Amino acid sequence: MLFQIFDAFKSRLHDSNSKVTQVALETMHRMIPLLKDHLAPVINMVIPAIVDNNLNSKNPGIYAAATNVLQALCQHLDNSLLLQPFCTKAQFLNGKAKQDLTEKLA
Repeated sequence: MLFQIFDAFKSRLHDSNSKVTQVALETMHRMIPLLKDHLAPVINMVIPAIVDNNLNSKNPGIYAAATNVLQALCQHLDNSLLLQPFCTKAQFLNGKAKQDLTEKLA
């Protein structure tokens, strides 16, 4: 069930409408403290959806929402769950996104 929900939700994190993307990121930020480590099965699906495009967004609202989501993940999930997906994404990012994710890894 969790996979089905987040599979549908993931596409909102890549929506062509920036307002939809921003609201999806803000919603994700509110869900993380509630779901905590229950997100473990979908974390490899969720992190790329959060990071791709959103961390390098020129839209300040989307960028801020994406960084808030990453902060919430680091705060509420076991860091061992985040290590592999963060490392994988950091290898292939560039610009500000690579810097932000590398800082989270450190």
